[in-house]
Amino acid sequence: QLQFVESGGGLVQPGGSLRLSCGAPGLTLEDYAIGWFRQAPGKEREGVSCISSSDESATYAESVKGRFASVRDNAKGMVYLQMDSLKPEDTAVYYCAANLMRRRCSGWLAHEFGYWGQGTQVTVYS
Repeated sequence: QLQFVESGGGLVQPGGSLRLSCGAPGLTLEDYAIGWFRQAPGKEREGVSCISSSDESATYAESVKGRFASVRDNAKGMVYLQMDSLKPEDTAVYYCAANLMRRRCSGWLAHEFGYWGQGTQVTVYS
């Protein structure tokens, strides 16, 4: 069963940085727009960023715009989320998933995404 594997999470102080990675062995990543999501305890999962497969343009949630950047390396089959200027409210489990319906990002409707991984924990503490 195809599934993303996320890595790179950890503990970091406010203002710090982390780079998350995700890949899905056996999946041709270049065929899909890839979304990053996060879920904090007691909260619903929310979309964070999405990078299109067509032109590799990326969109971001307002809460992370200017601090997070998503890039993809189709040759390596990997997508990365660079997270800078981290805040305590960024604490969550982060997931990546493939948009099974679109190659170009258009929001983060969860039902459009598949191949969810187990996620990686990001904790920003002071």
